[in-house]
Amino acid sequence: MRRLRRISLWRVGAPLALLCAGLLFATSATNARGTDLRPSRNTTLAGLVEEQSRRSATLVRQHAALTHDIEALQAQQGSIDPKLAKQFEDLSEQVGTRPVVGPGLTVTLRDAPPEVVKENPDVDENWLVIHQQDIQAVVNALWAGGAEAMTIQNQRVISTTGVKCVGNSVVLHGVPYLPPYTISAIGDRRKLQKALDDSQYIENLQDYVVKFQLGYDVKSEGSISMPAYEGTLDLQSATVPGYPQTPSASPSVTGR
Repeated sequence: MRRLRRISLWRVGAPLALLCAGLLFATSATNARGTDLRPSRNTTLAGLVEEQSRRSATLVRQHAALTHDIEALQAQQGSIDPKLAKQFEDLSEQVGTRPVVGPGLTVTLRDAPPEVVKENPDVDENWLVIHQQDIQAVVNALWAGGAEAMTIQNQRVISTTGVKCVGNSVVLHGVPYLPPYTISAIGDRRKLQKALDDSQYIENLQDYVVKFQLGYDVKSEGSISMPAYEGTLDLQSATVPGYPQTPSASPSVTGR
């Protein structure tokens, strides 16, 4: 009699256990939306930055292709006055919307190596990484040295280009980048080098290069190829809600 009761309980309990297990699996699958609950991809900042950089680069290429198509259609229709077209072509190189080639310098900036960070646990971490101010100091010095064109991370620098830190990355034209950072400038290499050497900020930066092995390397280049700037040239400014805005002419971009 006891044996029959045990068999009966097993027949009832086994299906209930399987049903509960099935419900748990179904709930997990719904919550995960068909993906791993602990995905291994894009779990690090570097992975997220790289993914966002690829997306931004794709959008920039699409924008450039559409802009090129519009210009080609306008040229076919003869809607551009020849004199204006010539003026536009002459200004394009100065503005940065045409690729250029020439001799110059490339500056590479790097964070301190991991072993230096471990060996100096009491040192402020901000001293061991490259900041936007360091990049801006190099850029300003190169412009002061007569740079004719410039790129950061192979992105063309124009008059509206801004560099800002977001976490451990630097954002340029809306695209995040991780170190090392490369700044290239076309121009007289001797004057460019002198401008770097004369910069007080870069002189201070080199103190940290010696103390904490921050990376600061300057390379003379016989020929640097720089792409055209492919983003938008529209300028935007902050506005106060509820206040009438005074109309103003769009500013013209004439250089750095």
